[in-house]
Amino acid sequence: MRLKCCRSSGSRHGNPPLAPITPFAATAAIRYRPGLPVATGATGGNRICFMKLGSRLLKRIIGSVQPSPRTGRFPRSFLGLLITGFMLVALPLVAALLWSAWNTELLAKRGTREVLNAAEAARASRSLVNLSGSIERLANQIAVQPDAELLADLGRAHAGFGQVAAELLKLQLDGEQIAALKRTIERERALHEMLTNTPSGARLDQSVVLKEAYELAESAAGVVAISHLLADRGVERLQTNAVEVRQHLVSLIGLAAAWALGTALVLARVIARPIAQLDRAIRRLGRADFQHPIHVSGPADLVQLGERLDWLRRRLTELEAEKGRFLQHLSHDLKTPLTVLREGAELLHDQVAGPLVAQQRQVVAMLRESSIKLQTMIEDLLDYQRTLHSAATLDAESVALEPLLRETVRAHGLEASAKGQRLVVEAAPALLWADPSKLRSVVDNLVGNAIKFTPPGGTITVLGREGAGGVQIDVIDTGPGVPAEERDAVFDAFFRGRAGAAGRGHGTGLGLAIARDFVKAHGGHIEVVPAAPGGHFRVALPKRPKSTMAEGAT
Repeated sequence: MRLKCCRSSGSRHGNPPLAPITPFAATAAIRYRPGLPVATGATGGNRICFMKLGSRLLKRIIGSVQPSPRTGRFPRSFLGLLITGFMLVALPLVAALLWSAWNTELLAKRGTREVLNAAEAARASRSLVNLSGSIERLANQIAVQPDAELLADLGRAHAGFGQVAAELLKLQLDGEQIAALKRTIERERALHEMLTNTPSGARLDQSVVLKEAYELAESAAGVVAISHLLADRGVERLQTNAVEVRQHLVSLIGLAAAWALGTALVLARVIARPIAQLDRAIRRLGRADFQHPIHVSGPADLVQLGERLDWLRRRLTELEAEKGRFLQHLSHDLKTPLTVLREGAELLHDQVAGPLVAQQRQVVAMLRESSIKLQTMIEDLLDYQRTLHSAATLDAESVALEPLLRETVRAHGLEASAKGQRLVVEAAPALLWADPSKLRSVVDNLVGNAIKFTPPGGTITVLGREGAGGVQIDVIDTGPGVPAEERDAVFDAFFRGRAGAAGRGHGTGLGLAIARDFVKAHGGHIEVVPAAPGGHFRVALPKRPKSTMAEGAT
């Protein structure tokens, strides 16, 4: 495998570029040189190349997350904010990783250096022992019979001994090892001088020569232990360095993790702030609260989104104002001629203009009844429009369920008595957080609907119970009930089922629609429960509306 990289500084000055690194070239480049670190120029060139690439990438990222002139300290976009946060979170972790890689590389280099040092010491010590043995044999031979050829061999062995001893002295030895090695060198030099400086014709004392040669061999054999000591000491140094690096790495990882966690929490808060502002603004728009301007602080794109929401708020305010003006004009334009029509019908009915025959009185009665019905429908329509506007807002407070049900049902007592119907209320003493006027309107519409469709002599039962999830209100009658195919459509505005079309109930079909909207505003649910015979409407309400809980949370 080869690593391609940019040129080093030497190639720009006319020197040839560094050769790419191969496993064989890297192995050949590891040579022990005392006092010099084990490294290659190609590695430095690769580092320079990676640093240049990293700096270019960092410049591009920084350029994309520069603060926006409109948002101050925030980046230009939400994506830029995320990139900035990711960089801040990942930077210490990346630094810890790089520091770990750098120290691992240093440990590897130190290990290589220690291995080479021990190997060099072992090789040199073995050579020294071999040379000392050769010198011992030559010394014994020269002591018996001096010869020029033996002296020449002794000179070569002496030179080799000195060269090997010099290499050993270059190793990282302690004082005791250096002293032992120097004693060996001195013994070898003394023996060499004894053998070479003897006058011609003089005889050497063999016992002295044998003793000196033996002591040289013993001293050289002791030098062999130097390689083992160097290896042991190198292993100890590596173990010590590894423990230190491990401790530093654990500390650095702990600091980096603490930094990353703190930065992530701060970043989450910074990111959540504009999101929460947008959430509150959308909730206010959903509640038809158009009075508060929408301001969003943060990146430019979120600020722009807040400006668009504020434009939507202003537009909805204008539409609400236009709708209000339309309702006012509609009320005036319809009620005025309708009032005149009703007054004329009443005058004809009272025979102010003269007596009426039977057929004329029948026509006047139809005209009078239709005008009253039309006025009621127009008023219901206007009330429904106002109800839609107010359904989104709740004036919630603590409400006792039993008194509210009994009071609402009591208001229908005369109407039910006129039809011979019986009203029954069974309510538990439960408390809930609700808008009392809207809750009363829900019960009022359900009871009124039951009275409308229940035949004379029937019974209408109102139940109020408290459950684990909230409060449940049931309105049960003995009327014709709701067909299965109409159970969903019965809550639509202006819907009149088969019973209404048959003339059993007269109305605009808005009561149940208003009840559904008010129940939804409380975070509840209204449904038709299958029952035979009769109708059964059930309202399920939480003890605290979701809208009020959301307001409290924001």
